[in-house]
Amino acid sequence: MNLPLIPAPATATAPDGPFVLTSASGVVHSSELAGPVARFLEDVELDAGLTLTGDSGIHVDLGSVDGVPPVAGLRADGDALDERHGLEITTNGVRVWGPTPEAVYRGLTSLRQLISANVQDGTAVLPAARIVDGPRFAWRGLSLDVVRTFHAPDEVRRVIDMLALYKLNVLHLHLTDDQGWRVEVPSRPALTEVGAAGAIGDRPGGYYTQAELADLVAYAADRYVTVVPEIDMPGHTAAVFKAYPELGPAEPQTIDVGNGDKLHLGTLDPGRDETWVFVEDVLDAVIPQFPRSAYVHIGGDETWGMADEDHAAFVEKAAALVRERGKKVVGWQEIARARLGSEDVVQYWLDLDIDKMGENPDAPTPPEELLPVLVEALRKAKYDAPKALEQGAKLIVSPVTWLYFDRPHADASSDPSQEQARERLGLQFYGAASIEHGVSWDPVDTLPDIDSTEQIAGIEAAIWCETITSSEDLELLLLPRIPGLAEKAWSHQTATNWPEYAVRLGQQSPTWRNRRWTWLHSTEVDWK
Repeated sequence: MNLPLIPAPATATAPDGPFVLTSASGVVHSSELAGPVARFLEDVELDAGLTLTGDSGIHVDLGSVDGVPPVAGLRADGDALDERHGLEITTNGVRVWGPTPEAVYRGLTSLRQLISANVQDGTAVLPAARIVDGPRFAWRGLSLDVVRTFHAPDEVRRVIDMLALYKLNVLHLHLTDDQGWRVEVPSRPALTEVGAAGAIGDRPGGYYTQAELADLVAYAADRYVTVVPEIDMPGHTAAVFKAYPELGPAEPQTIDVGNGDKLHLGTLDPGRDETWVFVEDVLDAVIPQFPRSAYVHIGGDETWGMADEDHAAFVEKAAALVRERGKKVVGWQEIARARLGSEDVVQYWLDLDIDKMGENPDAPTPPEELLPVLVEALRKAKYDAPKALEQGAKLIVSPVTWLYFDRPHADASSDPSQEQARERLGLQFYGAASIEHGVSWDPVDTLPDIDSTEQIAGIEAAIWCETITSSEDLELLLLPRIPGLAEKAWSHQTATNWPEYAVRLGQQSPTWRNRRWTWLHSTEVDWK
């Protein structure tokens, strides 16, 4: 049964007869489901322009769901909540059920999509359907770079809304990097007074106050999205050294990477006591601002010029400090070069093959000064995922090839005004990727180091902002890629049929138009 749903449900059958939903329809629910229902009513109005004012037609309740495999992986909130749900549409009405309020919310999200795809003149004729569904992976997220370009809270809320619409449940905030520091640490005021002052190039800086972060975390929680903080260390710390020069190297060095940015060769020194006073100050300030996250992301990537033994020593001590504070550790794949615990999570991103570099004559060549640094990094990286798995850690799958959304769009746009933006957005070094490319893989079947869902904590895309200058730029690279991320993270179908998926994707555009989201009007998709 072909329904305009992304991600594709586990099972869908068609009973007899549609149901006609109008503004006179409403939702019958118990008090424990008041939160999900309130979000649903609000979202249907925003998605489809339909205000449901009645008290019948849609029934939601708590109940068990059978027929869908249990979820694999780990949740960012550390819970073991069941997201499996059912949705049934008959001539008599609509029923949504699941064992938890979160499961019911996921079912109502499918209903939202069906309403948006079928609404016309204030009436939605919903196709008869019985859907039983649940996620393949527990951790389904997006890593958002708010450093190279600072994205204000309103824009972050828009991104959270995009994630929730596609049953994604993690927003990983990359809060610190060379170009800026975006989170308050009261005992270290210079981090925001000095370190947050800029962004990449001449873009304005900024940071989130504790009140703003509390609002974002609560907004996300209302939509069953967990916000995970990343404090990137011991590398990517030029903003720290700008604020507190005494923590930095005596002679900082940089490499021009050719896009207006610089690669900073300098790291926090694990052999200095003042380094660890700083790290503890940061952890003690940041962790309480993210109470729903069971994890703290410690970065650990791209420690250019740092000795391997120093890197391992830093990762091991930083991880221990996180655990002492009652949180679990996640880091980029390079942390696998240190000793890890079985509860630690490694984010696998560097799937580029050093042996195949240079095979594509059309690929841009990195700056000469940068090339040996990249070669060394890629040679080490090929061993990271196996080392992580050998130590019992699970992987968050975030491969550059498939899930880095800062790649240029290969698809042309039917909107001429987007063509100029398409030419400048995305890192040329990665090469352009089509929307079809984004769904033409599977985390178990495609990636060489993974042979079982049991090795995977979840799936997470990343959007880096070297070329992004505005919220419109950000959304143009995120959409229509976010639905493809959801298809790979949620759906139990390991192979995606592109023509069938493209039809489902095209039916998402009425919601995006009503929400005033920016998206690439790919000529490869028939937008509704």
